[in-house]
Amino acid sequence: MALFASSTRGVPATSAVPRHVAIIMDGNGRWARKRLLPRFAGHHRGVETVRATVKTCLERGVEFLTLFAFSSENWRRPQEEVSLLMQLFVRALKDEVSKLHRNGVRLRVVGDLSRFDVDLQALIRSSEERTAGNTRLILTVAANYGGRWDILQAVNRMVLSEPEKIGEWAESDLAPHLAMSYAPEPDLFIRTGGEQRISNFLLWQLAYSEFYFTEMLWPEFDAAAFDAALASFQKRERRFGRTSEQLVDGSPATSAAATGRRIDA
Repeated sequence: MALFASSTRGVPATSAVPRHVAIIMDGNGRWARKRLLPRFAGHHRGVETVRATVKTCLERGVEFLTLFAFSSENWRRPQEEVSLLMQLFVRALKDEVSKLHRNGVRLRVVGDLSRFDVDLQALIRSSEERTAGNTRLILTVAANYGGRWDILQAVNRMVLSEPEKIGEWAESDLAPHLAMSYAPEPDLFIRTGGEQRISNFLLWQLAYSEFYFTEMLWPEFDAAAFDAALASFQKRERRFGRTSEQLVDGSPATSAAATGRRIDA
């Protein structure tokens, strides 16, 4: 089975532009409240920022963009807000998929989709199918997603697929069953809104990602803000367990997985 290299089993290739950017889009409600608007107005404005961020990623050469749209914990919010968020999700899919397709963007949605109503599930499937052949950018929307859920469902799938290996499973056995096994691990993780936590997002995949936190609220996060995050990323020394001296010496990676591209596992 083809897999992307793991940052804990090998040394992924690095570049000035992160191959995969993952974002927690925080601050929509606060943006609206500061303007004496209902919270939903902030979420609506946040969709515009998503559109702009996709455009920026296409222009900068990012290959994978993953957005945390709705966590498994967000069901705890007021029912009215949850209902409006579901309506916004439907509207965004209907309005944006044609634009994504024209620009060569493939849409994927990860999470426990069984909790969504059947019409939304069907819309998600049709949107994914329509864009399935696109390769310019892979846009993943995490909806009703949680990092612990992801690991647990991967373990369950692994056990069912290879029960005879109990007690002998390795990281490479689990990885293909993760919700985002089709993508490399994020190089750069961004969270807007001032909070400095990952909130149950991509717990497995963020093992060696570079973190960037900003006070800027998501509706304010424009191309210049994205470039500031890239500039911060470009100053980081990505050692993956090695020493700074090894990087200076140009020491080769110690694993066949070092390219960070697809390998045979």
